[in-house]
Amino acid sequence: MNCSRNDVILLPIPFTDLTSHKVRPAIVLGGQGSDLFLVPISSVLANTDFALAGWQAAGLNVPCGVKAQLATVETRLVLKVVGQLVPNDVHTPDARLRGWLKL
Repeated sequence: MNCSRNDVILLPIPFTDLTSHKVRPAIVLGGQGSDLFLVPISSVLANTDFALAGWQAAGLNVPCGVKAQLATVETRLVLKVVGQLVPNDVHTPDARLRGWLKL
């Protein structure tokens, strides 16, 4: 599947303890070869770092936020591209990523 930066995708995301996974949306931050760098999205806003203002335009069914987690997955795991971040939401992941990584 062809994915671009700021695409909102659906794919199986592993739990942090790697015991299982759940199909959930994520934002593509970039890629290298067959790998994608992404951050997961959750509808449990209390468990997120920031809310997406344009969640509907991004192809999401309910209000969602971005979790402060990074993942690298193979492109072949992407089930579907559901949308793309709106311009108002594009810069927030970049700024938060710098903070999460202390850059």
